[in-house]
Amino acid sequence: MRRFICFVWPLLVCSLFIKGQTPAELYGYLPQLTGWTLAGETEVFNEDNLFDRINGAAPLFIENNFVEMTSMEYTRGDDYITIQAYRHATPEDVFGMYASERSSDLSYLPVGGEGQGDGKSIYFFSGNIYVKMWTNSAEDIAATLQEVAGSLASGIDPDAAYPALVKAFPAEGMIPYSVAYTTANYIGHEFLQSVYTAKYNRNGEQVQAFIIDGKTPGGAREVLDKYFIFTKQPLEYNEGELIIKDRYNGDIPVIWKGSTITGLFNENGNPIEDTSLLEQIAAAI
Repeated sequence: MRRFICFVWPLLVCSLFIKGQTPAELYGYLPQLTGWTLAGETEVFNEDNLFDRINGAAPLFIENNFVEMTSMEYTRGDDYITIQAYRHATPEDVFGMYASERSSDLSYLPVGGEGQGDGKSIYFFSGNIYVKMWTNSAEDIAATLQEVAGSLASGIDPDAAYPALVKAFPAEGMIPYSVAYTTANYIGHEFLQSVYTAKYNRNGEQVQAFIIDGKTPGGAREVLDKYFIFTKQPLEYNEGELIIKDRYNGDIPVIWKGSTITGLFNENGNPIEDTSLLEQIAAAI
């Protein structure tokens, strides 16, 4: 018999589960595998007990607006395939969590919005779910893992992709698979939230292009006000090109356009002379 925890919270939480994929729905997306037994019991962890299962990794998940994790398993004798499906508040949070755990040791796979794997494990995001799965089998069951991953990904969101704002980053010069999302504390500032980033090689140096989603023009103005108060710059400014004189991160050119703030950040703190990339991104939004 399937087992999962239902939070006894207000209707807001229940409506979240109805709109997303519940533990029972996630279980239903798993395919029947020849020779493998799908356990009928599902374990569900929330913010209060996630530490019991993943210990030191829990804070990063919680920072990315974690809601719950559903754990499921296939067995075949002593072999197992473990699946952990992490639900976050939004698809953007899920993408940010996945991007933070990318590894150069893994190969990229066309599953969900993006996936990685090595024959023993697969990690991917789809909708507002981040899936991590692995096996202890000594046999090569990479095709089996991909079958499970594909079934889950298509069930969760058959149209999974990068967040829409990411499309504004031009492909030319971008370091492959460097696109990421930060919920808060971008470059050390708590007030820099909901930040999309991509890394580029420019004039022999590595720079980060970023887009801050202020949600509304007023929200973007509020972010800039906090930044200018921090840098002790005048608050008399208008939309368009601006320079933020960050004493910790160097001069950062930005363009405020409606609800978004686009900028370039040199990881070495060196001045950015060529702002053509910044202008290109801002024009694409």
